[in-house]
Amino acid sequence: MPHEHFHKWYSPNLGREIGTLAFGTRGYPVMLFPTSMGSYYENKDFKLIDSVAWFLDEGLVKIYCPDGIDSMSWYNKNIHPADRVKNHIWYDQFLLHELVPLMQRETGVHRIATAGCSFGGYHATNFAFRHPEVVKYVLNMGAAFDIKSQLDGYYDDNVYFNNPPDFLPGAQNPFFNDMFVVLGTGTHDMCWEANEKMAVILKNKGISHWLDVRPERPHDWPAWREMFPHYLSLIK
Repeated sequence: MPHEHFHKWYSPNLGREIGTLAFGTRGYPVMLFPTSMGSYYENKDFKLIDSVAWFLDEGLVKIYCPDGIDSMSWYNKNIHPADRVKNHIWYDQFLLHELVPLMQRETGVHRIATAGCSFGGYHATNFAFRHPEVVKYVLNMGAAFDIKSQLDGYYDDNVYFNNPPDFLPGAQNPFFNDMFVVLGTGTHDMCWEANEKMAVILKNKGISHWLDVRPERPHDWPAWREMFPHYLSLIK
């Protein structure tokens, strides 16, 4: 079993304690998000971590699985949509100012990789393109990208700047020039079309990417466990 360590601290950005489960002892830092309303242990429970045990044991990567707060943000129907977005922005600040510095200190690498399955791919992509100065690789598996359906028709600047299909076409950043994005999907994946559309956006911006469409693969963990080791092997 890969080495694991649980980090837990009080987040000043979130105003609460939050946990992150880290795997491995050294290597390229990968921030691996859970799926919709998932927790820090989800990727372990569904054997995604086991699928890349060789990379962890060899010291090639160190994977950090942060807790999600989707139930407080995008999926929180008990608060106004504007507040759902604001809660996500606090999460974004937690990642940028608390988790990323921890990853940088422990691995000695400044620009990390982000990764995620399904809605975790939204987080991986959104965070990466909001902060390309600290993210070099984005590794998506069955990713969703558009969060407008979670907001009951509400739209403002905060929504725009946290919805990659909207903000990315007009975004400009020199760090885009050496990013690499994987869009992993399958012909039986409900997010296939979303990945095709994202590939067009990335192509139009000249951002290096690979649209990996796998025959008959579904939107489910067995496909993602097959994809993840391949994608980690692309990190240089």
